[in-house]
Amino acid sequence: MKTHPIARSPRRPQRGVTLIETAVALTIGAIALTTVAPSFQSLVARKRLEGVATQLATDLQFVRTEAVARNLPVRVSFFADGNGSCYLIHTGAKAQCSCASEQAAACVGGAERIKSVYLPAAEHVAVQASAGSILFDPLHGTSTPTGTARVTGTPGAVHHIVNVMGRVRSCSPAPALPGYRTC
Repeated sequence: MKTHPIARSPRRPQRGVTLIETAVALTIGAIALTTVAPSFQSLVARKRLEGVATQLATDLQFVRTEAVARNLPVRVSFFADGNGSCYLIHTGAKAQCSCASEQAAACVGGAERIKSVYLPAAEHVAVQASAGSILFDPLHGTSTPTGTARVTGTPGAVHHIVNVMGRVRSCSPAPALPGYRTC
């Protein structure tokens, strides 16, 4: 009697990845992520600073335009405490308005709050000014007093200098911030 070998089906190639290959790929990814994370955090901090600086520059131009459009003096006032900083666009005197947080921004005595921006201290970006308040005249769009509004953060600072004509010039004392002239 003649026996025939059992016909075996051809072996199929394995599909997928092994556990060892997955572990190696995850290890390489973790190493790459830990080397990139610090530079990513500094990028996020710089973009946050630049975003607030751009918003403040736009709002300073808005105050000037709003004063002319309303035919009323409009001012921007700056406030800061241990919890954060804010600026408030409003009519009336500086003493009639205040902001300690986003919800607490308010005006009394006939003053009208137009806009408020609150920056919590946890965001590591703050707004300060050389003058507590800058008033924009409705007739010519001029400002009194002239002043410098500073946006400061971890990677540096941006200064917005408001001249007597109500125009805003932006610069950075830290040359590390691209896109700004050095002050």
